[in-house]
Amino acid sequence: MTNAQYGKLTASLIVAWFIFCVLASGMKIFSLNPSRPPILLGLAALTPIIVFAVWSAASERFRRFTQSLNPRLLTMVQSWRIAGYVFLVLYAYRIVPGAFALPAGWGDVAIGLTAPLVAMTLAKPEHNKSFILWQVLGISDLVIAVTMGTTSRLISPHGIATSAMTALPLSLIPTFAVPLFMILHFICIAQARQWTVPVHSHFAEPLPSSAL
Repeated sequence: MTNAQYGKLTASLIVAWFIFCVLASGMKIFSLNPSRPPILLGLAALTPIIVFAVWSAASERFRRFTQSLNPRLLTMVQSWRIAGYVFLVLYAYRIVPGAFALPAGWGDVAIGLTAPLVAMTLAKPEHNKSFILWQVLGISDLVIAVTMGTTSRLISPHGIATSAMTALPLSLIPTFAVPLFMILHFICIAQARQWTVPVHSHFAEPLPSSAL
């Protein structure tokens, strides 16, 4: 299978997953008793990541396809996460708990604001360590958000529930956006680990005139 074919297949799978998330949310599959943690929501967030990991491990051609993607473009996509300010607004209106909204909201805003800068300045072999560090920070933000979203009810049983995140349109954030952003981070890290910094030999430099 060529890279173009993998591109079409991947795009089709992304669209199919988005449609599933919309339909499942519309049928209230992710909705449950506010007193219980949203386990199904967490599973929906993990499933695409697991599929991607297994596919990458099993198929060298798929790995080559992901390596061919533009890291600057993949990183620029993360700028959409500035929309995480919505969590802060929801917290202000006491719709979602602060234990979830504050780290998720501020973390997403920070990643979203810095994504264009990282894409333009750090997506280079000579900055691969800084590039990878930023990607790791982006993953950490998502992990913290999902963890707090699924466990905040356990931490504060009588506090505000995260049930708003199980209904449209908010349900698309944990079920679709989070796994997609996570996968893009993984691809960028895998790419950066393969970058090689060009080494310039000192023997190729001209000698100073005093040495002639």
